[in-house]
Amino acid sequence: MLPQGLIVSCQALPDEPLHSSFIMSKMALAAYEGGAVGIRANSKEDIIAIKQEVDLPVIGIVKRDYNHSDVFITATSKEIDELIESQCEVIALDATKQTRPKESLQSLVSYVREKAPHIELMADISTLDEAINADKLGFDYIGTTLHGYTSYTKGHLLYENNFQFLKDVLTHIDSKVIAEGNVITPDMFKTVTELGVHCTVVGGAITRPKDITKRFIDVLNT
Repeated sequence: MLPQGLIVSCQALPDEPLHSSFIMSKMALAAYEGGAVGIRANSKEDIIAIKQEVDLPVIGIVKRDYNHSDVFITATSKEIDELIESQCEVIALDATKQTRPKESLQSLVSYVREKAPHIELMADISTLDEAINADKLGFDYIGTTLHGYTSYTKGHLLYENNFQFLKDVLTHIDSKVIAEGNVITPDMFKTVTELGVHCTVVGGAITRPKDITKRFIDVLNT
């Protein structure tokens, strides 16, 4: 089980300056030394490097684009097989209602339960209905990761209306809830923790210096 507290997302895509399994492993080490209780990471290679550097549970994903589908977070059994090989403790999947490239979400859940029953599952959702569906499918954790990032939630932010979306998810499901997506300040982290989430994933606010720098610069350009 993931411990309660702060999980730091250490990811850099190929077009980003810090794209490197070695760099992500050191980012994870810095997060560990700062008090993180877990890491979220993208790709088998990055996860293996991170697990050689820190003794923390890892939420693993593989981001890969597929034609005719907007689902790109652990979209098929191919990505699941890679994550099983990485020895991550939790596999996160896109659990939205968007068209999937191949297998259904339910079949992917069954695939993990049969092939690697020791690995827990996290659902990345964007709406309350998706959270409720993921709860019924038996996910161990439900994260608000994609709220504001699907075509039908675009423009929404986790913290709008005093975190009402998160409150709704906490009220309607039994699985452990993970706050993720636009938790960008320590005060926000404190607020969602006090609301009752099991843990919180913070990424860009900690591990993307390019984006952090841009926020400072943008203040002078608005």
